[in-house]
Amino acid sequence: MNLNQITIPSLDINTAISFYKKLGLELIVYSQDHYARFLCPEGDSTFSIHQVSALPSGDGIYIYFETENLEEKVKDLLDKGIIFEHLPKEQSWLWKEARLKDPDANQIIIYNAGENRINPPWRLKS
Repeated sequence: MNLNQITIPSLDINTAISFYKKLGLELIVYSQDHYARFLCPEGDSTFSIHQVSALPSGDGIYIYFETENLEEKVKDLLDKGIIFEHLPKEQSWLWKEARLKDPDANQIIIYNAGENRINPPWRLKS
């Protein structure tokens, strides 16, 4: 089994499309202002947005996008006017992360974890 698609809600799909295109995702499907699907710039994972009349309550959704060149990607996004909650920093779980919010207040984490993403020192033994 392979996770290759996630769909998130949006109050304004056109604003969300502009935001995710700025992040570097390629718009591959657009359905009359209610659905959009993107291809991630690396690999073949897809990411989609669907129009809703109200967002779910609570903490919202956390979306992680991994990149080899975190600082370079963050600089590129800053140059495009993207505002970050925090710039890249090392986390106690051994990932380096930058955080921002999308137009619907979903948490976006752009990070680099390297080998620690699937093989942290505390990984359970099979």
